[in-house]
Amino acid sequence: MRVFVTGATGFIGYHVVEALLARDHTVAALVGPDSSSTRLAPFTGRFDTVSGTLEDGALLQTAINRFEPEACIHLAWYAEPEKYLYEKKSLSSLTASISLFDTLIGWGCRHIIGAGTCFEYDTSFGYLREDTPVRPASLYGAAKLSCYLLGAQLASQAGIRFAWCRIFNPYGPRENPRRLIPGSIAALRQGIPFLASPGEQIRDYIHVTDVARAFVAVLENRAEGIYNISTANPVSVREALETVGRIMDRLDLIQVGALPYRAFDPAFICGNNERLKNLGWKPVYSLAQGLAQTIDATTCANSGKGDGI
Repeated sequence: MRVFVTGATGFIGYHVVEALLARDHTVAALVGPDSSSTRLAPFTGRFDTVSGTLEDGALLQTAINRFEPEACIHLAWYAEPEKYLYEKKSLSSLTASISLFDTLIGWGCRHIIGAGTCFEYDTSFGYLREDTPVRPASLYGAAKLSCYLLGAQLASQAGIRFAWCRIFNPYGPRENPRRLIPGSIAALRQGIPFLASPGEQIRDYIHVTDVARAFVAVLENRAEGIYNISTANPVSVREALETVGRIMDRLDLIQVGALPYRAFDPAFICGNNERLKNLGWKPVYSLAQGLAQTIDATTCANSGKGDGI
């Protein structure tokens, strides 16, 4: 299948491109001018590159007309750690996304798959299903929910398939070092204490390879509607950090309780994934396996055995 991927050099985008190529799909990847294209260096020559931003409507129109995608996996969005939840740049991402959908539909693309977030839900429900009420508590969550609602309406009017994948707590190789898991790994590798909140919050951590496989499953099943990309396995932040500490034999450096909880820190978030599993997908990695693989991949990169990212 001919698939156009936005946000291809991002943390999840890289792994989605890798998964698509492994399944012999033909890929065109939107690569921002300020993005680190070295992430995609291992696949040079195996996909088409579209250099530009999501906001460049004329460039996207030309690229889509040239590539003629049968489907689009839309991942591009503003997501700078520590800022993205309340940053108004989400509004620009929303506007550009709707313009992209309109362009894709105008050309004749038959399947659009967007990346949503668990933060669209009313997280007070704890275990979250696709039919759980929505009540975003951040600008980011509200913009993502708006993107789903508008995109679904545009697709319905055009008679094409539209799927929305709500991602829970992804982690894995090449994640931004300012995030929790890579930040803890980096600190322990340097012999520096990693300071954290008490860590009683419950999260649904999912390895990025399983996230990428989920997008491919939705694509290949020509699926429509909302899908939770989650493990359905509730894990405390403390347990995740202490697992990192045990694997690296530096449990003594994990200092939970040294920091207060953040202003936006829901007590319990875990996703029901039965709808996604009905497409033939299931997560491959347990938390311990996924963290071990992530630590190993990061070690290889830092020692020069990997791609240096």
